[in-house]
Amino acid sequence: MQSNMADKAYSSEVCGSSFAQKSNLLCHIKTHMGEKLHSCEVCGFSFVQQSHLLNHMTTHTGEKPHSCEVCGSSFAQKSNLLRHIKTHTGVKPHSCVVCGFSFAQKSHLLNHMTTHTGEKPHSCEVCGSSFAQKSHLLNHMTTHTGEKPHSCEVCGSTFARKSYFLRHMKIHTGERPHSCEVCGHSFTQKSDLLHHMKTHTGEKPHSCEVCGSSFARKSNLLNHMKTHTGEKPHFCEVCGSCFAQKSNLLNHMKTHTGEKPHSCEVCGCSFSQKSNLLNHVKTHTGEKPHSCEVCGSSFARKSNLLNHMKTHTGEKPYSCEVCGSCFAKKSNFLRHMTTHMGAKPHSCEVCCSSFAQKSHLFIHMNTHSGQKYLD
Repeated sequence: MQSNMADKAYSSEVCGSSFAQKSNLLCHIKTHMGEKLHSCEVCGFSFVQQSHLLNHMTTHTGEKPHSCEVCGSSFAQKSNLLRHIKTHTGVKPHSCVVCGFSFAQKSHLLNHMTTHTGEKPHSCEVCGSSFAQKSHLLNHMTTHTGEKPHSCEVCGSTFARKSYFLRHMKIHTGERPHSCEVCGHSFTQKSDLLHHMKTHTGEKPHSCEVCGSSFARKSNLLNHMKTHTGEKPHFCEVCGSCFAQKSNLLNHMKTHTGEKPHSCEVCGCSFSQKSNLLNHVKTHTGEKPHSCEVCGSSFARKSNLLNHMKTHTGEKPYSCEVCGSCFAKKSNFLRHMTTHMGAKPHSCEVCCSSFAQKSHLFIHMNTHSGQKYLD
């Protein structure tokens, strides 16, 4: 102990910090006085010590003289290189006294501690939102400025955050480093793998307070909540149709463009949505994975099973406001509405007779050929 005290003979009268050299003590005293004598001629920033100014200048020159012998990464400051080396050695000397998590850098530990204290010292001057870390505040500010400084050289997409950009690049490289140990599926993002794992565990931690439905992902819960609020913020600029989810709008747009990018390898039929293709493929395989627990009937699509269940419950949720008729299926309800509207969209190519329902057209076609047309 006496040896350590002798090694640090110069102490600060303000805070008690000790230093081995008098010059270091003098530099330290300036932090209490607020004195910053060393200024950057490029941007005007001032620093207490000349060494700090020299380190800062590398941000203007782009100089990175400190290189990692393991992976070749270069750094402007030696301290950053030493921090980086820990990613190779796995050394994490800074531990959280609350939960035991360890970190390679002290700054990471300090950021982590805010998750326990709930402290959010960094506030947005525009909207008042608060953040635990300054980096999160800076990322948030791009939502106000619209700034997207990270550009993809392949497709030109721009991103507000570097993490979003790096995630996007995996689309072009096809890289999927995160694999499921259960079924072997691979994912570009670790978060997608974690969400996928819930399909094996059946975990659905996000519950709807209105109806009790549970979901594996919070985003799915937020989308579901729109069914209760009736919110449909995504609208089609062509026909004015509104949708609760952006993905539904994008799928809808294909009805205007006629785009059908998903093709069946068996018969060549094309579909605008991948889900429709997957349902279609079951007509070739005969797969009917959705079974009725009441009567044992099986169906290729879950939606068909749900419609079938109404035959057991007697549920008819679709009501006609004109005559009061009720229907179990929406398709039957829409077909019924044409009887009130007088619409007859199904025309005979032989005699031009028109019918409100397609099934009636098929029955009519038999009068021309004697052939039994099947719907």
